Amino acid sequence: MDTLNRETLLAAAQWRRQGFKVVLATVTHTWGSSPRPLGSMLALREDGLVRGSVSGGCIEDDLIHRMVRGKLEFSAPQRIAYGVGADEARQFGLPCGGTLQLVLESVADPVWIDDMLTQCGSGRRVARELGLETGGIRIRPATAEETFRLSGNILVSVHGPRYRLLLIGAGDLSAFLAQIAVKLDYDVTICDPRFEYTDGLHIEGAAVVGGMPDDTVISMKPDCHTAIVTLTHDPKLDDLALMEALKSDAFYVGAIGSRRNNERRRDRLALFDVSPEQLQRLRGPVGIHIGSKTPFEIAVSIAAELTAVKNGVKLPGELSIAEAKESAEVELCPVLSGMQQA
Repeated sequence: MDTLNRETLLAAAQWRRQGFKVVLATVTHTWGSSPRPLGSMLALREDGLVRGSVSGGCIEDDLIHRMVRGKLEFSAPQRIAYGVGADEARQFGLPCGGTLQLVLESVADPVWIDDMLTQCGSGRRVARELGLETGGIRIRPATAEETFRLSGNILVSVHGPRYRLLLIGAGDLSAFLAQIAVKLDYDVTICDPRFEYTDGLHIEGAAVVGGMPDDTVISMKPDCHTAIVTLTHDPKLDDLALMEALKSDAFYVGAIGSRRNNERRRDRLALFDVSPEQLQRLRGPVGIHIGSKTPFEIAVSIAAELTAVKNGVKLPGELSIAEAKESAEVELCPVLSGMQQA
């Protein structure tokens, strides 16, 4: 569960226990451009206090106004849309004429919030089913393939552990990348058995461990919410981690180094029962090409690639000719539109 939604639910539960009326808003549909993704949550307290976000602030202002005036009182969840027409899009600040649909629900008993957060905190992936006709809530285990959806009168939101990032090797690059990843809401671990690199190292929000890289990868049991990046330049350490990482379900496995060094690395790994299919998963040199030179710039390039892969976005080098052409046309649309209006 991302930190923003977690903090939103924690606030909703606390306010309800304090006796306040609380309404929870969830983004269920978007058309065109929208500031927040599906499943984003906002908690509104009867006096206008809010936690979370469903837009850049414009829709929140309208909801706060309605909440304070007592116009968000209902027995069953309600659907509400913003930005349906061009005038509303301008009024509520939705870019490019985007449209946003929310489901609003009153928080009666926060026990379900406690249950869901406890399970997520224990590493479980759970689904919350909200019946829009009755307001009934069911918390159950989520399947691996399940995602957020609104099907008929049932809203299903999937919540689970935060994405994890394991960095092999301590140093400036690891420290910079860890700081960025923490801000991106990753649960970050830095692994380096070399005491001279880890002694005194402290990155707020990240754990530092001193075990062997392969043992650390195995103990983490990487799943489809785990990314692993090797940064030591030392084959004895990087290769050990990669041998285990490439055999795991990690959604992203990357290694730093030049193209020549990465080809050599692939040759070495092939000698240790790493299959050609598994080697194809290795991203090396890690990061996207942005002309990066300094450790912080390299960290930015790695974080950018990590974000693209996590969000299922193909990078330029991964696009087919047709996909590249379509992407270029999409990027040009706003420019052409502006020229036509001028």
